[in-house]
Amino acid sequence: GLTQIINKATSNFTEFPALGVVLVVMFGIGVAEHSGYFKALMIFTVEKAPTKLIMPVIILVAMVGTVAGDASQIVVPPLAAMIFLRLGYHPIAGLVMAYAAALGAFAANVVIGMADALALSFTEAGLKTIDVDVPVNIAMNWYFMTASMFLLLFVILFITHKVIIPRLGTYESVDAVHEIDDLTDLEKKGLKWANYALMTILVLITLLAIPESSFLRKPESGSLIDGPLIKGVAVVIAGIFFVPGLIYAVITQKAKSSKDIVEMINRSMAGMSTFIVIVFFSAQMIAIFAWSNLGLIIAIKGASLLEHQSGFVLIIGFIFITSIINIFIGSASAKWALLAPIFVPMFLFLGYHPALTQILYRIGDSITNPITPMMAYLPLLLTFAKKYDKNMGLGTLISNLFPYTLALGLIRTIFVLIWYWTGLPVGPGGPIHLEQQYF
Repeated sequence: GLTQIINKATSNFTEFPALGVVLVVMFGIGVAEHSGYFKALMIFTVEKAPTKLIMPVIILVAMVGTVAGDASQIVVPPLAAMIFLRLGYHPIAGLVMAYAAALGAFAANVVIGMADALALSFTEAGLKTIDVDVPVNIAMNWYFMTASMFLLLFVILFITHKVIIPRLGTYESVDAVHEIDDLTDLEKKGLKWANYALMTILVLITLLAIPESSFLRKPESGSLIDGPLIKGVAVVIAGIFFVPGLIYAVITQKAKSSKDIVEMINRSMAGMSTFIVIVFFSAQMIAIFAWSNLGLIIAIKGASLLEHQSGFVLIIGFIFITSIINIFIGSASAKWALLAPIFVPMFLFLGYHPALTQILYRIGDSITNPITPMMAYLPLLLTFAKKYDKNMGLGTLISNLFPYTLALGLIRTIFVLIWYWTGLPVGPGGPIHLEQQYF
């Protein structure tokens, strides 16, 4: 056993499922983020929104902005605070609303990005422990995520208007007004042409994917789900973000040579160091689970205990367990690395597709994000809040975030139960139940 662990340690790591997908996606996202494109796009979108739509726009920007790594959690809350101040509301209401939208609705997004790639990597690893070839893909939660985004928009908006704004009351101090720097003419020009490039790429991909004979489809069946568009979606996503990021960097002179672009990618890869470390140890744990059949035994025994439980009980139970664990372990990758090798096979033996298991995990992982002290962004949020209220403490801040966690947890659980009862797939190639017998 020790010999096998030593001999296979390197190959366990390098052959870890979806490791390449995650790193390839980061090539594009890294350029878009570190060139300043994502930040400029968020600021421009929020500032140009009509007054009546400004709050929904802030929430949507915070949600969609999570594809940009840390940009949404760092950029949007202080921007929202300034806008709330201009609207006559308490700025801390804007802070907590944007923070809750970015983290509490983390698995609700119309854009497939980094979080999807990370989740898939450990879902595939969970399947590897029992050596079952169930087809999974990076977009298999997309239908549910998209629908959730618009539902949670109204939930967050309702909590803000009915709970948070009345609770915080009016803001009388004028000492803590901090303006967000406006975009320069050069940045606006770069943003315009980068957006043109983004729209062109999306239209081009759509047009190329339409014909039945498209190279983006599977030749035998003409299916998009089983074709290069989905199977090679990491390269597609990387390109979608890389091109506008590159154009923005060149026009704004953030990149004066290819070395600057390489440096942006290097910074992006450096930010993945924690993920890579987690993957190394997770790969060894998963391999040992597979060799010893321990993961298989736990999954079978657990499935036997839960065999006669309804889907209602399983869904609520798994979301609840995940949300409690999330309070103590902030990293989504670290939690899923621990839970996927057990729960993915367990739900599989009960007849549920990994796409359902993954979306249940992502819901549980999201709803307690705003209130956990283990989240690295919470101290930063407290720093922002102290600019407007020097007496603001961590407990008071969390108490203002708690209504969002409560509402998001309740509504998202009800929503996924309704989705489960309708039997609709949660995404392309992501049915609720297994469509064939794999074991």
